[in-house]
Amino acid sequence: MSRLCLMLSVVLAAGTSLPAADWRQFRGNDATGVVDDQAVPTSWTETENRAWAAELPGRGLSGPIIVGKKVFLTASSGFSSDRLHILCLDADTGARLWHRQFTAMGRTMCHNKMCVATPTPCSDGKRVFAFFSSNDVICLDLEGNLQWLRALTLDYPNASNSLGMSSSPLVLGSTLVLQVENDSESFACGLDVDTGLNRWKHDRPVAANWTSPSIFSKAGSSDDDQLVLLQSSRGLTAIRPYSGTTVWNYGTGCSTIPSSVAVKETVYVPSNGLTALTPEEGASAPKVKWNVGRLGPGTPSPIVVGDYVYVVNNAGVLNGANIQTGDATIQLRLPGSGAFSSTPIAANGNIYLFREGGMAIVVQGGDKPKVESSFDLKETILCTPAIADGGLYVRSDKHLWKIAK
Repeated sequence: MSRLCLMLSVVLAAGTSLPAADWRQFRGNDATGVVDDQAVPTSWTETENRAWAAELPGRGLSGPIIVGKKVFLTASSGFSSDRLHILCLDADTGARLWHRQFTAMGRTMCHNKMCVATPTPCSDGKRVFAFFSSNDVICLDLEGNLQWLRALTLDYPNASNSLGMSSSPLVLGSTLVLQVENDSESFACGLDVDTGLNRWKHDRPVAANWTSPSIFSKAGSSDDDQLVLLQSSRGLTAIRPYSGTTVWNYGTGCSTIPSSVAVKETVYVPSNGLTALTPEEGASAPKVKWNVGRLGPGTPSPIVVGDYVYVVNNAGVLNGANIQTGDATIQLRLPGSGAFSSTPIAANGNIYLFREGGMAIVVQGGDKPKVESSFDLKETILCTPAIADGGLYVRSDKHLWKIAK
């Protein structure tokens, strides 16, 4: 009987630790932006499939994250955008559970399109890590209690640029990874999630960079085998999150806005258009699988859905290629007008895209993608949305919406 109870306890513990219904960081738990096991609506109206809308206290390009039944989001406000907000909402009702405010310790200068609350927060399931353009890092528990606060400006006073910082943090195991890359004091670091202190710090190319770290892992590998990918104008570097040890490096220049995505042991990096890389065990540089010059993305990062990789270019066209061959035969002009800043996400083969003006577009993926529906939210959408527990969460400067059946 005791052995059965022990086995049951192990199963339950394993089940509760799986974050299948969570969306814990930029582009989701694995940083791919794709889920395949949730029934997310593919159309909605003012009254249909709109669960709730919550008003927000300030601007933000940051996306929401979801842990269990809680939604976390950041915003900034004030004349100098020096008021930093971290909010927690009930995922079922949109009711505000708590709201914490802090004063920015670093520079808050940003381009008008951006704001201090541009990076998407992340979570390890126990804590929320909020990173702001002012280089302030704030760690709260899920109830909103402050665990630690790190004003990186105090340690690295020249780390900033005049347009604002936008790289979203990433948490792997017990390490929080930050890219703080700019025209002056440029670096990346791994912080201990318990203390906020440096585990490692690497000098990075001195150049403005708005990409976010991504994750590379092999099938069947443990968390300790996962690698963090740091992208810049000098290339793509894979490092071990705990030690900061460099494993391999791709030395060809990459984009400084859209970020790489890694799926099934292949990395799709915005470099000379779009380049597919296959890292090999023990090699100091990955192998180039294919390169397609005309597949360069605009602002949004690429996304892999099924057998195809898709990018949105600056003309508002969805282009795509077969992930095995690089055969780029997919081209779909998206409805509406205006640019895309939001990175697309996908559920069950359907791709969700948002124009800056507020138009939501749902595209059925495949070798011949087609538009399933579109809907105008009529507010500026610059964030990358989230999907969790059958709901689509998308924010504007004024509202956070949950789209669900």
